[in-house]
Amino acid sequence: MAESQTTGERILVVGPSWVGDMVMAQSLFKTLKGRRPGCSIAVLAPGWSQPILARMAEVDEAIGLDVKHGEFGWGARQALALSLRGRFDHAIVLPRSWKSALVPFLAKVPRRTGFTGEQRFLLLNERRRLDKTLLDQTVKRFVALGLPEGEAARGDFAIPQPRLEVDAVNLARLKAEHGLGERPAIAMMPGAEYGPAKQWPLEHFRRLAEQLIDDGFEVRVMGGPKDVEAGEAIVSGLSQAFNLCGRTQLADAVDLLADCRQAVTNDSGLMHVAAAVGIRVQAIYGSSSPRYTPPLSDNARIHTLALTCAPCFERTCPLGHTHCLKQLAPERLFRAIREESLA
Repeated sequence: MAESQTTGERILVVGPSWVGDMVMAQSLFKTLKGRRPGCSIAVLAPGWSQPILARMAEVDEAIGLDVKHGEFGWGARQALALSLRGRFDHAIVLPRSWKSALVPFLAKVPRRTGFTGEQRFLLLNERRRLDKTLLDQTVKRFVALGLPEGEAARGDFAIPQPRLEVDAVNLARLKAEHGLGERPAIAMMPGAEYGPAKQWPLEHFRRLAEQLIDDGFEVRVMGGPKDVEAGEAIVSGLSQAFNLCGRTQLADAVDLLADCRQAVTNDSGLMHVAAAVGIRVQAIYGSSSPRYTPPLSDNARIHTLALTCAPCFERTCPLGHTHCLKQLAPERLFRAIREESLA
């Protein structure tokens, strides 16, 4: 039986703390807007996520909660909760931690939904059991919390694909500022916050960049401040190769990626951003699995060797060789890009 539609329902979503997960959470926002016409959605999340939330048409308000990593931040959470009292009818808590459910509880949101975990019995009054067999992807778990419990438990519901809005004015500014756009562009994202077992070797990115430039492409290496050195290792001495790592903001990455023909990327937050702007994604998987966190796009190709030791889901290779990535040759990615560029 379908859940009744409540016009004007005020929903607070406690969002995740990773870029990729925040992009995937848009599938939940789309589901809520489709199922509950007239509802408003506010997302409670770290301040860094506000630029990405601003690119989601479904999000009516972004509420920042900046607590340092490892810090409980009781005072900040309590003050924020007091300011939110009386504003929401329903809270959906995506993270499974105890502290993530605290603000909706202190804000006295009448209905508080989330998966069981970390002794949240008091904090949540609509607790869901997580069946990891049926809800075998992060995005499925997010969307399930926005559905009636019976429907969610079946695990066969639709997953709307994320789609981020693009700012053409900002894109034009960025291209002029960085001297981009003389050739069709291919993006490269060498970073992966989780660890080196998810990172394709830099020498492979470098070799692929050389091949692409020889073939008439421009290469844009994208990432955060931590990826600056990796970007330099890829572009150093190459014409038509640009290291944009640490030189752009997250919202800029949305626009710059939308302008690219394709993206070559590790399983990372920027992979999900690339998928959400609709470009062709060449996604590389080593220690992680495309079954759990795939790019949510019909325009993506997965590259994995499916070795017997993978996926191990470790930050560093427990066997010390990272064959799952090193043995995935740059020529394979070059062929895939050329095939789809000529199609």
